[in-house]
Amino acid sequence: MSETTLKQQLAERFREVNGDHPMTQADDAYVSAQFVALEELCAVHGRDGDAVRRLMLGQRLPLPGYLRSDGAEMVPADLFALADEAGGVDRIEAWFTSHWADPITGKAEWSAYLSGQYVCLHSVNPAAIQRKDHLTAAIRAAANEPHAGSAQWAERLHALIDELDALEPAFTAYDRLRFGGPTSRDTCIDAMRARFPRP
Repeated sequence: MSETTLKQQLAERFREVNGDHPMTQADDAYVSAQFVALEELCAVHGRDGDAVRRLMLGQRLPLPGYLRSDGAEMVPADLFALADEAGGVDRIEAWFTSHWADPITGKAEWSAYLSGQYVCLHSVNPAAIQRKDHLTAAIRAAANEPHAGSAQWAERLHALIDELDALEPAFTAYDRLRFGGPTSRDTCIDAMRARFPRP
């Protein structure tokens, strides 16, 4: 199978998952600053780009996070880190899902990871995914707590928001198109800081 065909197949699969939304110049600039082209990453790690594309299409490595408007498959710089930590691509699924006590949740998180849509984290790993879930749930629940508005409550809320802020990148307009609305940064960081200003 030629590289062009594999690239086309991967682009088609990407659009099946994310929809077909245009990337603006601002989107391209954001993605180029936050991610690396697959070919460049493969060159650095001595890996074959076609082999990696086959692993992505075979649901053994995550899809690219973005397709830049020039067609470059943009991936996180640590794309291969989890497979290396797990002891290889053949072991990554079992290693990844074992981080959740509930096998159904673990399987759902594995599917989400493979989608390439975990662009909401600077580093995608089970611990960061779990921490993000905990933080967003705590931040969303905070407004309904009995002591909402108190100084101690505000201090705790802003500590949660600051921690989530450190985990998450800025996102770009393309993300709001493919996710069909505001991102967790919009709702749990920016909106909450505006609604409950730091004392």
